[in-house]
Amino acid sequence: MELIPGLPEDIGLECLTRLNHRIHGVASQVCQRWKNILKSREFYIHRKQAGKTHHLACLIQSLPLIPAANSEGGGGEVKQPGPGGAPSYGITIYDSVSGEWERLDPVPKYPDGIPLFSQLVSVEGKLVLMGGWNPTSWNPITDLFIYDFTTQRWKQGKELPSKRSFFASAVLDGKIFIAGGHDESKNALKTAWTYDLRNDEWNELAQLSEERDECEGIVIGNEFWVVSGYGTEHQGRFEASAECYQLGTGEWKRVEEAWTVGKCPRACVGVGKDGKSLVNFSELDSLVGVGTCAVELGNRINLVTGVTYLGAPQGFFLVEGQNGKLVKIDVPEEFSGF
Repeated sequence: MELIPGLPEDIGLECLTRLNHRIHGVASQVCQRWKNILKSREFYIHRKQAGKTHHLACLIQSLPLIPAANSEGGGGEVKQPGPGGAPSYGITIYDSVSGEWERLDPVPKYPDGIPLFSQLVSVEGKLVLMGGWNPTSWNPITDLFIYDFTTQRWKQGKELPSKRSFFASAVLDGKIFIAGGHDESKNALKTAWTYDLRNDEWNELAQLSEERDECEGIVIGNEFWVVSGYGTEHQGRFEASAECYQLGTGEWKRVEEAWTVGKCPRACVGVGKDGKSLVNFSELDSLVGVGTCAVELGNRINLVTGVTYLGAPQGFFLVEGQNGKLVKIDVPEEFSGF
């Protein structure tokens, strides 16, 4: 059967390549062949090489307050369900090309909010949500979920090898790398693993040279970096060092003075202009100096969020490079969560 009746095969493929990712779900229902192509890794790579993909910022945000009617028909404001009245969290998608914001459907296992402190990474056009705490019991979990933008659905993947929170994570060579964090007893970890999404399997790596809780993961070149963190006996005293895993040797290399001692690296680490060093987006401007989160959007553009002080309204900015000027963007109220 022809990919598109009346058109040569290569032209039909190019037509599919130009479909916006938002309609892949509908297009995959046309026929089984379209569905197989749109879901395949090869098609994703083809679209990327053809320049038909673009970056989306995927953020974990507190969900907005919801109105609750009282017995007299009036309304009040209550937080989304959560232990002790704490807010619950969802995943927000920002498309910098169209300027549109949307919220992904909840993970079926956690319909009222995703696990607290879970890690979110992207690999080959899919989102992977893993680890964290059960939002109701606050117990550490090993759950891993995969969101497919083509089917617009979540599925459950193979669980993490052990319970861990506040660990480093990043994607390198099509695989997810994790390291450090702490276990269910709050003991800092130095174990590391890699997850192969295609085969849905975990493989253990060599251990870090030291425990690293509340560390941050980032990729520089062909190396997975685990930035800062602290050991069990040094709560909150963030290290200046980092460790980088090299694919060729399968070994870790310690890098001294890679980070500012005492500074938390969570969500604010970037790669410098030289492509070899680290930058701290929380030092970019006082407007985003607290609770900083930076997401790369391609072409040296970053989405940076944060506040001037705890309790201040969340600010959202686009920044070119690591030293560019903050350009404020308008955000719908329902997507302004911290």
